[in-house]
Amino acid sequence: MKTNCIIVEDEPLALERARGYVLKIPALHLSATFDNALEAMGFLRSNPVDLMFLDIHLGEVSGIQLLENTRPGCQVILTTAYHEYALKGFDLKVADYLLKPYTFERFLQAVDRALQLAAKTAPAQAPAFIFVKTENRLEKVLLDEVLYIEGMGDYRCIHTLRKRIMTQQTFGQFEQEIPPAALCRVHKSYMVAPGKIDSIEKDRIYMQGKIIPVSETYKQAFYALLA
Repeated sequence: MKTNCIIVEDEPLALERARGYVLKIPALHLSATFDNALEAMGFLRSNPVDLMFLDIHLGEVSGIQLLENTRPGCQVILTTAYHEYALKGFDLKVADYLLKPYTFERFLQAVDRALQLAAKTAPAQAPAFIFVKTENRLEKVLLDEVLYIEGMGDYRCIHTLRKRIMTQQTFGQFEQEIPPAALCRVHKSYMVAPGKIDSIEKDRIYMQGKIIPVSETYKQAFYALLA
């Protein structure tokens, strides 16, 4: 999958240089270019962007103001002819800072850094299924069908849309295999699928007629996941 990027640059020659560099990198897809911050801000509000090449001096609204006002949620590489903004860029947690005129090698280095940072901050993706040991066999469990997992003594009962599966696999093992966005621990005896919750009231989860408590131990992480 290619990385969607935009260029925000009001100098025509600098814009053409950046565009040419982007087109030489197979991993990048140039979604749009802008010569002012206001149009870029409008685009960012309604379009997915993974990486932005952003000039600092853009007329009425600067690149710095764009970052401070929109918090775009993508990796940002600042471009400028003025080195004194480097510290500000660090404060805004940009991926890199390109001082004009920059070479393709330096541009490529900045892109590589941005892609590495994006990979580190990307949310963990849940597997489509897991295998659990039940009786004398390994059974495939589709995670999209799991409602919740309930502790029952030495066993865990996996409640799915179609059936129940008993296993001695521990909650700790489930937590290592499955990201919280797919199955989240809410109690010493329960994990739930956040997307299958019907409602929550007074630290009680209501799901398919089942009431599941949220304990103090897991409350903060659970509600942070829902925020």
